[in-house]
Amino acid sequence: MATQFPRIEDPHRRFIEAQHMFFVGSAAPEGRVNVSPKGMDSLRVLGPNRIAWLNFTGSGNETAGHLREANRMTLMWCGFERQPLILRAYGSARTVHARDADWAELSALWDAPRGARQVFDMTVEMVQSSCGYAVPYMEFAGERDTLKGWTAQRDDAALEDYQRDRNLTTIDGLPTALFGEDE
Repeated sequence: MATQFPRIEDPHRRFIEAQHMFFVGSAAPEGRVNVSPKGMDSLRVLGPNRIAWLNFTGSGNETAGHLREANRMTLMWCGFERQPLILRAYGSARTVHARDADWAELSALWDAPRGARQVFDMTVEMVQSSCGYAVPYMEFAGERDTLKGWTAQRDDAALEDYQRDRNLTTIDGLPTALFGEDE
């Protein structure tokens, strides 16, 4: 049976911090719902009602476009290794770009890796836990270094060209404002 909480409790935080991946779900009022897996060391619990996660250059930029249309986000973690648990955080979020005043403060939570395109700063309104009894056991074998290697092979201009080519709109054509509001 699912249990709901108004904030991230200490056991939730410990569970979140022990996970190697999470999923983000977002949707605009119209169009496709996006669910995307995230990994690497990209998420920080900043308090009982606040989570930030660093978003890297990738093949799409759905969350940024969706948040401009409908400010809602769901994060989910699954206990694949030991503890059978599914944990979800529901809330609203804002997109923080390198041009924003608080980019330096938020991006400093990580080692400022190249290729980071935004930070999502989420206000958690509800946390829900459920059993996870049907989630399979899986062992963590290690981090992939593919994205870091891909990024290392490109200079800043090439990364920006890629982002301009692939990350300015969602798959439904919504603008992501990656380089400014007018795009």
